[in-house]
Amino acid sequence: MKLFKSLLVAPATLGLLAPMTATANELNFKDVSGYSSSEEVQSISEFNPAEELAVTNSRVDGLEARFNDFEAGGFSETTTASFSLDTIIGAVDGGNDATEALSFDYQMNIGLSTSFTGEDSLDVTIDIGGSTGTVIGTSVTEAASIMGFQATSDKLAVDGITYTFPVGGATVVVGDTTDISSTFTGACAYSAFTDYMGNCGTGNSVGVGGKGVTASVGYAFDSGFSLAGGVSSKETAIMTKEGTDLYGIEAAYTADTYGVAVAYTSSDNGTSAETTYWGVNAYYAPESTSLPSISVGVETEETSGTDKSGYFVGLTWPEVGPGSVSIGAGTQTNYLDSETELLTYEASYSYAINDGMTVTPGVYIKEASSGDDDTGLIVKTSFSF
Repeated sequence: MKLFKSLLVAPATLGLLAPMTATANELNFKDVSGYSSSEEVQSISEFNPAEELAVTNSRVDGLEARFNDFEAGGFSETTTASFSLDTIIGAVDGGNDATEALSFDYQMNIGLSTSFTGEDSLDVTIDIGGSTGTVIGTSVTEAASIMGFQATSDKLAVDGITYTFPVGGATVVVGDTTDISSTFTGACAYSAFTDYMGNCGTGNSVGVGGKGVTASVGYAFDSGFSLAGGVSSKETAIMTKEGTDLYGIEAAYTADTYGVAVAYTSSDNGTSAETTYWGVNAYYAPESTSLPSISVGVETEETSGTDKSGYFVGLTWPEVGPGSVSIGAGTQTNYLDSETELLTYEASYSYAINDGMTVTPGVYIKEASSGDDDTGLIVKTSFSF
């Protein structure tokens, strides 16, 4: 702003330094009035250099103050931005020799949050990822897929838009590309390494996602109980038989060292048969940090009288050296009683380098129905800023 101020003062200053031999008739008072005070100058003898410079400085200071106010309000003071970056480097050895190649991938998340009342929140999530493959078999796709990375081909993509606000003590979340379970409490203390182990194996019930446009409501009682429910539909067919609607409800109880959650969800699949899920997950976390927390999950699935089920169990030691250790196993999906269950096993060690950087090396084994099992060695590095 000092340069801007100097540019305005310079013409007046140069005019004062010039030889003042011109007569009053030769002086252009119309131009001078642009810099002078509102009092009209009748003759050159009335022209006071010190006074005119003072007026000019005052006006420039006013312009500078207005410009500073514009800069300060250019970005809402109630809006915050957060950034996270996850990178993975590793290799997968399995049925396809191509998966043995060492590969690198990344996913970046940008979160924008604005509050209008201090109790509400408008949130926009933007992702950018490096994965471009669509068929598991190339190393970059296998590793990124099992870690739950979004493939956006190095392009920005809106991952979700939500508005959260309170109503009578309850929390309401509405938005697009968000999960019904955004208001669910859940009861899983396990630190998952691969995407298979998320939500303690109850991803269709306690961790249910969404179909598009979503509304979810949750209420937490002082006693530790909580209730939540929601509905989600495709944007092109909201709550109609032409679309695919998803409903979900959850009840949970959490205490200091344990918790349990039960959820029921239903998907009408458009004109197809309805599929329903029941899920239960629970955890126990001893007060001693030398003992691991225990997390379990069970989920059942029913479609037209056909029943399937899946399960999970995991242990997390919260303090092992500078980090924590997690070991888990679970079914890859829900299976019929007559089907052969395929499991995924994993182990990881996560430790913080500093407040904004965490490194997690891990290994997983994914059973295959034929051929060799997939074995992956991956190092994940997470940044937050």
